[in-house]
Parts: sequence; C-alpha cells; structure tokens
Amino acid sequence: MYSAQRAQANFRARIASNPYPGRGLVIGQGSAGEWLQIYWIMGRSEQSRNRRFVSEGATLRTEAVDAAKLEDPSLIIYRAMAEIDGLYVVSNGDQTDTIVDALAVGGDFTAALATREREPDAPNYTPRISGLLDCRAGNPTIALSILRANDGDPQVTDRVMIAPALPGPGLGYGINTYEGDGAPLPPFRGDPIWLPCAGDAESVLSTYWDALDRDNRVAIAVKRIEPGRPGVITLINRFDA
Repeated sequence: MYSAQRAQANFRARIASNPYPGRGLVIGQGSAGEWLQIYWIMGRSEQSRNRRFVSEGATLRTEAVDAAKLEDPSLIIYRAMAEIDGLYVVSNGDQTDTIVDALAVGGDFTAALATREREPDAPNYTPRISGLLDCRAGNPTIALSILRANDGDPQVTDRVMIAPALPGPGLGYGINTYEGDGAPLPPFRGDPIWLPCAGDAESVLSTYWDALDRDNRVAIAVKRIEPGRPGVITLINRFDA
C-alpha cells in the first residue's frame, strides 16, 4: 500500500506537475500482472517537436514528421524499443542498438552501456536512460541505467546501474532525463522512482499522456509484454491526436 501511495505522489510531483520531465521510461506491471514498458518524448524546440513514434511489430522508433525540417538526426531519430529472445529493451537513444547488439552475442546490459557516454548536447548533457526486462528464466528481472554527466567535470560520465526487486501489479520503476525546465536543463537525480502502472496498457497510456505537459509532449508508447510472445505496442503522437 505504501508503494502505491508513493507511486501516486511521485507521479503528481515528477510527471503531472512538471512542465518538462523530458524523455522518460517506466518498466512495471499492469493491474492484471502483465508486464508493461512505457516510453515518452517531449520537446521545446521545433527540431525536437518534429517527431513521432512509429511501431513496426514489436519495435518502436522515432521518425521526423517533416523530413525537410530535420537538421541533425543523431540524437532524435533512433530505435526506442526492441526485443530479442525474451529480452525487452527500452531507451532514449541509439544505445538501444548498442544493448541489443551486445545481447545478441551473449553480452550483457551493463557491459554494453560501459561503451557509451551521456549525450554530447552541451550545455545540457542529457542523460542516456535505458531499461531491460529479462523474461528468459521464468522469473523476470529488471535492469535500469542512467548515464549522466559528472557534476565536477561534465566531460566524464557517472554511471548509475540498478537491478531493483520486481514491482507488484499496478506499479513500476521510472527514470526520466530532467528534473524540470531550465537553462541548462537540470538532469534527473537519484535512483529510479516508483510510478503507477494501474490498469491495462491502453488506460496507462492515457493516464501518462494526459499528465504530460500539453505544450511540450510529443509522443508516448506502451508495450504490453507476455513472455514468449512479441510485445504489443500502443501509441499516441502529438500530430495525430
């Protein structure tokens, strides 16, 4: 009960009342015990807002709404959700490919991310956030990562890796890129936070989309995962809503 109350309090303070949490991801369980991955993107500039989600089977990627306006795709066009042999990856950048490529040859999540740094977008140095749901052994496990610029020297990266205990139905663990709006943008601090996942995939999708700041939200997706089957993605795009 305490965790559910804390999740709701975090949701109100960190998502619903936050004008700019940036990109965010959650891994948790819906009310019926099904696994869910949530991922959203936000944007303040025309470049950042010129995006939408596209699902291709169990893969989620970003693409430009207007390709003629796309200036630098390196940090905004990427595969955000992918899966391989019971492993379900979600991230806010092209480190999705780094993780999947490593897993495909027997590597692991932490070692793959050891080859990556925070994003090179000075002065914000946006954190790279990543998550893995491993359903191969019958008892799922979760791994989460934040690659964040060091406070003393932003040219080097602090690496937060955590393998939390599994959340119960209706609960999940979330991380996002920014504590709020600002110049430069203040990065996410601390450990992953409890967040709600109550309901089914569609209701969770609506709950988070409705909570995100209307001026800055761009797109959101929820993947419903049943181990042994491809995930099913539901999404909302700002330009389609």
